Amino acid sequence: MPPAKRKTRTYDSAKIRAAVTAQFGHVADAVRELTPEQLARPTGLGRWTVGDLAAHIAWIADSLAAGLARPPAAVPELSAVEWPSATASLAGKIAEAAKETLAGAPLPELYERAGTRLAAALEANPDRRVLNLWIGAMTLGDFLVTRTVELVVHTDDLNRAAGLDVPIERQALAACTRLLADALAVTAPGGSVEVRIPPFAVVQCVEGPRHTRGTPPNVVETDPLTWLRLATGRTGWAEAVREAHVRASGERADLSALLPLMS
Repeated sequence: MPPAKRKTRTYDSAKIRAAVTAQFGHVADAVRELTPEQLARPTGLGRWTVGDLAAHIAWIADSLAAGLARPPAAVPELSAVEWPSATASLAGKIAEAAKETLAGAPLPELYERAGTRLAAALEANPDRRVLNLWIGAMTLGDFLVTRTVELVVHTDDLNRAAGLDVPIERQALAACTRLLADALAVTAPGGSVEVRIPPFAVVQCVEGPRHTRGTPPNVVETDPLTWLRLATGRTGWAEAVREAHVRASGERADLSALLPLMS
């Protein structure tokens, strides 16, 4: 029997737009209060300091507005769920572009400019607008879902590195959890392992016997923030299991060979 075709997940446009805008606003509010000592702290993300990370988050919003100012592409080439695997080769290029774009400007000025440009760009463009991106053309609607991943993951990075408690929008957390869970299912299609990330996502993945009812023989369960850290390489599988942030049962429930999905 052929495997069932996965249904493409859809997202509520208004909620995603509101979540992206609100999450950027939360970070902007926190960054304005950072002390020189906090800005100089390491983040564990290569050589980035907290100041570098904060500038990069401003660039996420600024670059989206800049992308919408360019002529649109004709047709989309990537969907949101394909985005995580497509970013693997671009980390260095993105870091350099952000550095060049933001060099020299004070952080409050960067955030004020980026927030203003982002709000105007979103107001002027519908979800069907196709952006011409380095990784391939994407609709604005799909690309905004990927911005929840960038903003939530980097908010978590900022909180841990600078000792902050920047709020994470529930809708943003839900969207990025679901997107990265679906990306796992695309990377390792199958139905032998059920991955549960309550309260936001359940997906089946990994080739092998497919269960149809009752408790599946292979189950992985974790919380959303641990899932995001695993999917983006912030936390290792063995560490998360050892510290009981991941509960894995069944002979196929070891996902270490599939993670991280992006870094």
